Amino acid sequence: MSEPVSSIRNLGPAMDAACAKAGIHDAETVRSLGADETYARLLRTGVRPHFIGYYVLVMGLQGRPWNDCKGDEKKALRKRFDAIKAQAFDKDLSAFERTLNEIGVIAKP
Repeated sequence: MSEPVSSIRNLGPAMDAACAKAGIHDAETVRSLGADETYARLLRTGVRPHFIGYYVLVMGLQGRPWNDCKGDEKKALRKRFDAIKAQAFDKDLSAFERTLNEIGVIAKP
């Protein structure tokens, strides 16, 4: 039996729901995708980008408390977050278009 996404440290039911919407249904998939790809998939389904959400995921996959990220490490994560956001989040995509994309009606570039 697979573990829910929320079994990863720092993550809860909201992350279970967001990941399910992105087609990620268990903790093992999150671990195999890694934080960057998991977060990119969340953004592609319309999750609003939020730096804290990203680094909470990174810290959780490392088994660390969410607030353990500081200094240069946090700055480096911010750069990764910004790159993921630029690549995966379309702020102009309407909710309707997102839904069509999710069910495969709109071809992905």
